[in-house]
Amino acid sequence: MFVIVLRYLRPIEEVDRLLAEHRDYLARYYDQGVFLLSGPRTPRTGGVILADGVDRATLERILAEDPFQQAGVTATDIIVFAPVGRSHPDLARFLPASPD
Repeated sequence: MFVIVLRYLRPIEEVDRLLAEHRDYLARYYDQGVFLLSGPRTPRTGGVILADGVDRATLERILAEDPFQQAGVTATDIIVFAPVGRSHPDLARFLPASPD
């Protein structure tokens, strides 16, 4: 699982001009089951995406397709996250199977 942290590098007006394209990009990978959750940071200095189901190399290729990345308005940090232990019941499917 990955936590992707986007940080805006350009004025918010430049970000806003690409927002519709960025949302279309997000929708494509939600439909494929790669993106699980996303949204802007507060205050609006970037965004966060939760992703799963692909390896890091594939994720990096996917992130390179983001209109924000292509226009140079964001920097991206990828955090690899391995959930273990307890979770909310709705999120249990993301935990590794326990050995029987």
